[in-house]
Amino acid sequence: MSNPENLSPHGRGLLDRRNFMKSTGGTLGGLGLAHLLSNDGLAETEDPTNFSGKAPIRPDIEPDHPDVSRVAHHGPAAKQVLVIFCPGAVSHVDTFDYKPDLTKYHGKKPPGIPAVTFEGPTGNIAKPFWDFKPRGESGKMVSDLLPHLGKHVDEFCFFHSLHTPTSTHPQGENFFNTGFTQEGFPSFGAWVTYALGSESEELPAFVAINDPRGMARSGKNNFGNGFLPATFQGTDFNAKNPPSNLARPARYSRKDDHLTTEILKQLNGNHLKRYPGDSNLAARISSYELAGQMQMSVPEVMDLSNEPSSIHKEYGTDAGTDLKREYAKNCILARRLLEKGVRVVQLFNGSDPSGGNGITNWDSHSNIKDTHAMQAEIMDQPTGALINDLKRRGLLEDTLVVWCTEFGRMPFLQGNGTGRDHNPDAFTCFLAGAGVKKGFSYGESDSFGAKAAVNPTSVYDFNATILHLMGLDHERLSYYHNGLERRLTNVHGHVVKEVLA
Repeated sequence: MSNPENLSPHGRGLLDRRNFMKSTGGTLGGLGLAHLLSNDGLAETEDPTNFSGKAPIRPDIEPDHPDVSRVAHHGPAAKQVLVIFCPGAVSHVDTFDYKPDLTKYHGKKPPGIPAVTFEGPTGNIAKPFWDFKPRGESGKMVSDLLPHLGKHVDEFCFFHSLHTPTSTHPQGENFFNTGFTQEGFPSFGAWVTYALGSESEELPAFVAINDPRGMARSGKNNFGNGFLPATFQGTDFNAKNPPSNLARPARYSRKDDHLTTEILKQLNGNHLKRYPGDSNLAARISSYELAGQMQMSVPEVMDLSNEPSSIHKEYGTDAGTDLKREYAKNCILARRLLEKGVRVVQLFNGSDPSGGNGITNWDSHSNIKDTHAMQAEIMDQPTGALINDLKRRGLLEDTLVVWCTEFGRMPFLQGNGTGRDHNPDAFTCFLAGAGVKKGFSYGESDSFGAKAAVNPTSVYDFNATILHLMGLDHERLSYYHNGLERRLTNVHGHVVKEVLA
């Protein structure tokens, strides 16, 4: 070359014989390795396997009907799922995880207690703020804080050794509901509806019923679609606030509205024929058609006035605080949605747009006796009634109930002497209904409830088990995004087979 100065430094390096031979040798070695891997079936590209060695199962989604019901990976125990999520971190040692040593060492500071936790210096061991009593035929110890849920413990399958990698609320909510602490990943409900579609033509496949006080700290990320198609995002409304923009303007008659819808359907259909590969357009058309159906179905499903007075009394819509009555209505709405075939219903008990500290949710860093009691008064009776109502109507045979919170609370008090700090190392959640053992407890925390001790169970394991009960293999349910096979359980998780009925 007459003018090598015009070459880049890398290009000039290749003119050197030794560098050229070294680069060529590395390249040929890589090609040889790729050939050997291909011969051994370890370098497939058209049907790549994930880290587990299993080929991904991607649902066959019809672009113009993305919500049509799809077949599960294996025979499902549950066809629907109700997730009752309690933002703020419910104290397991004051509710479902009985630890006599807390009473034995009350007011003391045994060796091993950390000097500082999430919000500062630690105090002494504190006994439960409510007495525990044996409940049901199983004799499960549950505190007096939750007497209504305590009546139904023979239906519950408790996980007592859950742990999570984060002790902050936004990341904790994200991790529990999406499998990642960062935002932008699909929620559990989005994954399920992506895989299984909908059983209802009149209502969304996935509904998020937000607390009367507002959304939880992570907002729509808790029920978002992430990088999955937008049609799989949860539709959020509650008994007080119906879906937006469904009501027909008063100046339009029902006939005008119907004619407009039919013309739009025809125009959109013609456009889709011209661009058959446009999945976003197809999903948008499907969304519009569902919205049209919801104009008729949503007012009906939200009309709680036709529920008998006995139901209102059982759920508690006629007694207690305004928040309790509104949450009770949300619980009735959840049951009605499940009756109508909604695949995933996510019911929130607590909000946290700006902190809350026990007032808007379960986050009790101070005055836990008052703040937890306030939240329990809202949650306990309606939730207990909802689970009992589902059982009475036979809905638990096909519905899985998940009661959960993002992490637990410490067995000792904070420095202020009145609240318990965040505890990511041990907390309790429970399942009920289709496919799980009744009156059963899995795993144990240590004698203080500070750390998972027997059969430690990650949130990945918990979510893998729920997906399994819905007929889905968590290792194969994936979505190819930015060069990676993404999963709800990332590259972790095992089904807890010991809890399966």
